[in-house]
Amino acid sequence: MNLNKVFIIGRVTSDIALRVTAGNQPVTSFGVATNRVWTDKSGAKQEQAEFHNVVVWGRQAELASQFLAKGSLVMIEGRLQTRTWKGNDGQNRRTTEIVCERIQFGPRSAASGGSFSKPSAGEVTKEKPSPSLEGEFKDIPEILSPLWWSHKTFTRQNFSVTYYKFM
Repeated sequence: MNLNKVFIIGRVTSDIALRVTAGNQPVTSFGVATNRVWTDKSGAKQEQAEFHNVVVWGRQAELASQFLAKGSLVMIEGRLQTRTWKGNDGQNRRTTEIVCERIQFGPRSAASGGSFSKPSAGEVTKEKPSPSLEGEFKDIPEILSPLWWSHKTFTRQNFSVTYYKFM
């Protein structure tokens, strides 16, 4: 049996630029920083940052470029992939990236440049009971939903945003 699965939660390290391939496929790539914290043998708190390269394709790439910016909190679920190519100098190059399969955006503060606008009452569809969405998790859009939190979905045209709260 083989398994190639990655989950990271961290901060975006640069602003995100959307590109379109020759085959008209949206794609974006960006870095995500994660921190590992532990206590060493002497009892001192230690911290180490790790930087991950992430590639996002399709509609999720479009959404990432719209909603994420440098410093945004993001959760990425995906797989590791290693690419090789020949550089302009003729040298072989190699990189390992996380190819995103699911992405979830963290809370957006007013200071980060905005919030998600809520649709009118006629456009709201409630998927399951939810505690009050007031608080720090009210602005989190969800692309694909795990089952361990409650959520509400707001739909406009062909796009829906789901707000969720951890239970």
